[in-house]
Amino acid sequence: MRRREFLRMLGGAVSAWPAVAHAQKPERLRLIGMLTTSNDPEMKAFEQELEKRGWSEGRNIHIEYRYAPAGAQAQTLAKELVAMQPEVIFAMSRPATAALQKETGTIPIVFTYVIDPIGAGFIASLARPGGNLTGLMAYDPSAVGKWLSMLKEIAPQTARVGLLGNPKTAAYYDYLLGAAQAVAPSLGIEAFPSRIENDAADIERAITAIASMPNSGMVVLPEATTTVNYKLIITLAARNRLPAVYNFKFMVREGALMSYGIVSADHYRQAAFYVDRILRGAKPAELPVQTPTKYETALNLKTARDLGLTASAGLLVAADEVIE
Repeated sequence: MRRREFLRMLGGAVSAWPAVAHAQKPERLRLIGMLTTSNDPEMKAFEQELEKRGWSEGRNIHIEYRYAPAGAQAQTLAKELVAMQPEVIFAMSRPATAALQKETGTIPIVFTYVIDPIGAGFIASLARPGGNLTGLMAYDPSAVGKWLSMLKEIAPQTARVGLLGNPKTAAYYDYLLGAAQAVAPSLGIEAFPSRIENDAADIERAITAIASMPNSGMVVLPEATTTVNYKLIITLAARNRLPAVYNFKFMVREGALMSYGIVSADHYRQAAFYVDRILRGAKPAELPVQTPTKYETALNLKTARDLGLTASAGLLVAADEVIE
């Protein structure tokens, strides 16, 4: 090829480079923080929903994850995330939300698995949160009545029910205890506190004490300590032949007797909706906090048989998942 022709072709290619570079310019990465106190397998629904809404990891968002099991190190990790100045932070659980609230009053925070966010001081009202926090409530007090009635239905002789939970990781413990004690007499049940620490020996002590009472049952409250230690709790409940109701379906798949709780995947998808709105310019103060609209029930018939219990027709019909 002649030199003059080569230079003409090269010049044409060079003149096209800026247009090509402009067309392939990557999108700006938007930083999202996440602080969680539970390794919930359903959490993948959060990223999947963001993807549906046009946000892809590595393309236009980057998610910085921090995991503080049972609330341990939550404050330190919250400080780390805030120092990165993300555009929004997703907080899974009350301890995570509280830790983040202490670190920033400006970065938007979307919370989930929070009970009584007004009592916790996170928001001014459900309709108009008023600050930099908004999100989703995990349960309302009516769920407590459902837990107790399920125990009574599968074990009609149940007369005493211990509420297993750690007030340090479930600051709403007394809130749920009060709700349980209000409804328990109508079911012929005495609801009593069974407070634990994040310690295997203490959890064993508490469960053994509940089981030592005649005609007893257990409600495993939805909070970080019980979630982190759920396998131990399931094992101890089986060993002590103690009927118990949990709040996550995945626990029933691993041997828990039964559960009634929010649909975890839906909860994460709704959280992604809030994050999407905020990334597109919405203010958390103007995004109403959502209350649960959908619950699911799971029942493990093998565990029921091992405990000498028979599931009623009503429980079987109500169950969204029955494990044989």
